Amino acid sequence: MDANRPAASTFFVDKEARFGARNYHPVPVVVERALDCRVWDVEGREYIDMMSAYSAVSHGHLHPRLVAALQRQLGKVAVTSRAYHGTTLGPFLEKLCAVSGFERALPMNTGAEAVETAIKCARRFGHLRRGIPDGQQRILVARGNFHGRTSTIVGFSSEPAYRAGFGPFADGFDAFDFGDMDSVRAATTAHSCAVLVEPIQGEAGVLLPPPGFFQALRAWCDEKGLLLIIDEVQAGLGRTGRLFAFEHEGVRPDALILGKALGGGLLPVSAFLADARVMDVFDPGSHGSTFGGNALAAAVALEALQVLEDEQLVERSARLGEHLRGALQAVMDESGGLVRAVRGRGLWVGVDVDPALASARALVEALAQRGVLSKETHETVIRFAPPLTITRALVDQAVAAFREVVLEQRAACAIKKGASQAMAEVAAAA
Repeated sequence: MDANRPAASTFFVDKEARFGARNYHPVPVVVERALDCRVWDVEGREYIDMMSAYSAVSHGHLHPRLVAALQRQLGKVAVTSRAYHGTTLGPFLEKLCAVSGFERALPMNTGAEAVETAIKCARRFGHLRRGIPDGQQRILVARGNFHGRTSTIVGFSSEPAYRAGFGPFADGFDAFDFGDMDSVRAATTAHSCAVLVEPIQGEAGVLLPPPGFFQALRAWCDEKGLLLIIDEVQAGLGRTGRLFAFEHEGVRPDALILGKALGGGLLPVSAFLADARVMDVFDPGSHGSTFGGNALAAAVALEALQVLEDEQLVERSARLGEHLRGALQAVMDESGGLVRAVRGRGLWVGVDVDPALASARALVEALAQRGVLSKETHETVIRFAPPLTITRALVDQAVAAFREVVLEQRAACAIKKGASQAMAEVAAAA
């Protein structure tokens, strides 16, 4: 038992440790309830949620309209499988196509399932439309990508921890450097059928592409007959201050992958979208999911799309995201080099810290002690991605807590440096 952890939290943490797989390293906060942008732990302590479950809770926790939509549908029917038609799927798909500008949508559950759907579509498109021999189709992927955790997807990850011990991996993927068109050209072969890429690499540290990269990539795909497939599972639906992150780049992909926020923070809902010329490579029996497009998920997702519009959450993300980045950049200026960079779009910001001066994990845990929930990635980046419903006052409160943590760590570094210098002087004098 951790002597510094309250008894109630210890009880639940120990249960997970005893009976759960050790595949996560959570921040030591035991969440009992949540509402909008606030979270309460099992001891009743309040936190500001600056992570929103990696964008899955973009509408805020338990949005009343989404809860009401879920409850209405629960009184009718939840799941029948796609063996039959229903009253919620068609309206949801119609709305999704209307807001995205694509002609067809294929609903799934998790983001990884939607990515797998995209891979299957790209391969079949390459075979049927491009004449690439079946089994020889190849897909270009960016180094530093994160598209999910299936064995196929981790096989083309460049992160050793995601791959170790999980081989053998499927062939058919060629890697390029994110943002580097020379690398894209070098990776392209006669059997390339698609490029699968994130508009912003979130897991890699909220990395933005250089200006003009996506326009050049779009032109290259057009020239070579490749599908441009953009994975916006985390970036889409307002997170970056536009409805879709690709809008910042002035391009239109051939296919789009959505998830997380599509379920309104209540259910896993994802989708693969494309025009008919691409989507029609699927025919009955070629792909499916028992729960994909279920009545309950479709009802909630339809309402989630409507709430984004009615509450102008995309515009809110753009406005408050600019304020958040500015406030974090002010902290960087005070940090004495501890914070090396602040980057992002909309309400999705990565703060890069110098590992010689601070541990991102330690800063995240210190921030949680001050009532703000965030998460580190790759040891050096702290991510801030609150619900799009957050207020300016809560943003300021969260940044103020982060400033305290950074300045406290800066002071600790100065004390440590001073002690080291003093010891060196004593040793030299001796």
